[in-house]
Amino acid sequence: MNNSLLRTLRVYAMITVLSMLMALNYEIFVLNNQFAPAGLNGITTMIQYVFHFSIGYMSLIINVPLAIAVFIGVDKRFAARTFMNVLVFSLFTLLMQSGVIDVSRFVYHTDDGRSTILAPVAAGIVNGFIYGNCIRLGGSTGGMDFVSAFIHKRHPHYTMVHISFAINVAVASISYFVYDFNIEPVILCIVYSYLTTLVSDRILRGGKEAVKVEMVTKYPDEITDRVIRELKHSTTLIPCQGGYSKTDRVMLICVVNKHQLPRFMEILSEFPDTFACVSQVNETYGNFRHIGGKS
Repeated sequence: MNNSLLRTLRVYAMITVLSMLMALNYEIFVLNNQFAPAGLNGITTMIQYVFHFSIGYMSLIINVPLAIAVFIGVDKRFAARTFMNVLVFSLFTLLMQSGVIDVSRFVYHTDDGRSTILAPVAAGIVNGFIYGNCIRLGGSTGGMDFVSAFIHKRHPHYTMVHISFAINVAVASISYFVYDFNIEPVILCIVYSYLTTLVSDRILRGGKEAVKVEMVTKYPDEITDRVIRELKHSTTLIPCQGGYSKTDRVMLICVVNKHQLPRFMEILSEFPDTFACVSQVNETYGNFRHIGGKS
């Protein structure tokens, strides 16, 4: 079995696990409480609430034609991986709703005196984790992302953020009428959407988020040696001169992981007359040689 096939199988296995977790999330926190999540799944949730037509079937009915359209007209790999998510989610949901897999003891009901805010908070956090990881695997959770990708492909001036926002506003507005003209489901939908976006964004940025440290020092070699040995990063050296003193110095530029910053500052504190400024780096690109060894 070649490495490419093995990586693909690993990706689809991870998507399968995430899809099953998403189905559990809906069954435990969403479907039995009166609020609609974001996106097209919010619409399918409200359809199940009103007509008792399973979200498992409704998700397939909505996503199959969308997946075909995106597969043909946008991105085949994205469509295939996202549809895998939708398929597993629907099948696992149907198995739970038919009683083949019984999770009733874990279902969180807000109509028995429990806090109504906890269900969308928990569901939003879990779904953010799932969504962020699905995006990192080259797919998505379907529904709104299929629609956004297709519209953005045909009309690039409409960004996916704008399309998603419009759909979420529509879902939140409709939920007011579906759930007995109550404003609370609208608020819960907003809470769910916010937490999903917050958590997924942290996951997507977490592995790439870093800080850039720019230092002016007369100890460039010593600092560089410490950074390489202890932090496993290197530096870029730029000759410079003080504007007031006209003294020759060297500017060092180094990008390190965010959690390494405290140790970096400890290293710099050992070198007098060293000035440093720190700025946020959201992503880093390029082919870098890994510095190995133990600190």
